Amino acid sequence: MLDIKYIREHKKEVLDNCKNRGSKADIELLIKLDAERSILLGKIENIRAGKNLVKGKPSQDQLEKLSEEKSTESKLEKELDRIETELKEIWFSVPNITHPDVRISDDEDDNPVLEIVKEPLKLNFVPKDHLELAKLHDLIDFDRATKVSGSKFYYLKNELAQMEFALIQYALDITIKNGYTPLSTPDLAKNDILYGLGFNPRGESTQVYNISGTDLSLIGTAEITIGGYHAGEVLEEVELPKKYVAVSHCFRTEAGSYSKFSKGIFRVHQFTKIEMFQYVVPENAEKAHQEILNIEKEIFSGLEVPYRVIDHCTADLGAPAIRTFDLEAWMPGKPNKDGTMGDWGEITSTSNCTDYQSRALNIKYKNISGDKNFVYMINGTAIAITRAIIAIVENCQQSDGSILIPKVLEKYMNKKIIDRSSK
Repeated sequence: MLDIKYIREHKKEVLDNCKNRGSKADIELLIKLDAERSILLGKIENIRAGKNLVKGKPSQDQLEKLSEEKSTESKLEKELDRIETELKEIWFSVPNITHPDVRISDDEDDNPVLEIVKEPLKLNFVPKDHLELAKLHDLIDFDRATKVSGSKFYYLKNELAQMEFALIQYALDITIKNGYTPLSTPDLAKNDILYGLGFNPRGESTQVYNISGTDLSLIGTAEITIGGYHAGEVLEEVELPKKYVAVSHCFRTEAGSYSKFSKGIFRVHQFTKIEMFQYVVPENAEKAHQEILNIEKEIFSGLEVPYRVIDHCTADLGAPAIRTFDLEAWMPGKPNKDGTMGDWGEITSTSNCTDYQSRALNIKYKNISGDKNFVYMINGTAIAITRAIIAIVENCQQSDGSILIPKVLEKYMNKKIIDRSSK
């Protein structure tokens, strides 16, 4: 969340930013509710201070007055609860201030391409998509997954089951080499943690699976569990940056994504992801953001997958981020807007969320002078397994339908090629 004081003192900037980000947050009402909250808090504090002045056994008059004040205090507290609930609902919807280098646009596809790494191969044969390749080599089972779990679930089989664990270890090796502490996180988190990190676990458009009868939800990314790892703590500046890499399952309802590309395992309800995360002092946030982007590039350059780097425009930015970079891999089996085959698809994302999340979760650091400030929090995907698999099998397919395994994965899988059609 944004600092409420900043919102009050920079109202026009916040209003303009909301407009650029497509947010409908009612800033005027937020400021009004904040003022009402301050008045109520003052009244409650005065009543409590008056009660503390009564010493010894109170007189009858004092008892009557205390009874009246207790009733008044109770009414004020109920009103305060109502105002704070309404205030928080608006407050959590106000997006972070946007980085000055981000393109202002109301078109979520208007994302500048910063770099293309390895141009797509010009194949001398008609490429198969990952579903055709999976069927040819018995690599994915959707039918039995639908029987067991429902649509948009899957079993990875044979070499793709091996590849999942190979990709996990490959990503861990690179991130650990870069100073990240590995974690295996819970797949559930409290809703307060989700709210604090900018994920809405309620409502029709939520991407979150809730656990009935509890305050828990299944996580859609390990950003949630790593981001909540230090909730309510004060870290020492000398400890920073804290760098973590986590392996988790991720669960998403994919509500409202009916119009988006979702063929095969591109958009599913469950997948495995390796997530990077840094807690840093403010002055090192952009450096940390660039570091995570560079690690993402190292991982996919090693896999020899053609990809490009994009910079999200304002219409495509999530509320907590001031800036987000994506890697998009070339996917020969993904249909393009012009109807031909072959298009770019998102495979990683990294965001600088400044103190937007740490303010909500009350995560601070203390410098050598003893001053406390909110940490800045940076997240980024190392590998999302399903989309990495699509990029690999579609780009590494050969004219006979076999699939070369990237050299960096050969040592983990103990093989060089997938060719079960001949078995």
